Amino acid sequence: MKKTDKALENTLVKVLTQVCEESLKSIEGFKWLTHLVDYKDFPRSLTVICIFETQDQITALLHSPQHENLINNIIDRLNGAGIQLPKKHKHIKFDSEDACHFEHAGNWNRRLK
Repeated sequence: MKKTDKALENTLVKVLTQVCEESLKSIEGFKWLTHLVDYKDFPRSLTVICIFETQDQITALLHSPQHENLINNIIDRLNGAGIQLPKKHKHIKFDSEDACHFEHAGNWNRRLK
């Protein structure tokens, strides 16, 4: 990893940790988040994945104002760090612990590849 890539990674971790801590307090079922990125194609390759406990909680989120609030929080924090995403809804995904357990026996590394 190049120095510039490492600096971007550190920035992403810092920003997304802030979003995670806020979301844990305010969004029912939210558990954690992660990101995937290919620094050769940054920021177009960046994907933020918000993990919930169940698929039902994701469905409820998608039908509530908190959905846009969460997306806007992620986008605003990234923008504040100088990271612009071309299409916000393309870069933010949702997944659940129960889906990972059912489809990949709880193996997040395999699921995220």
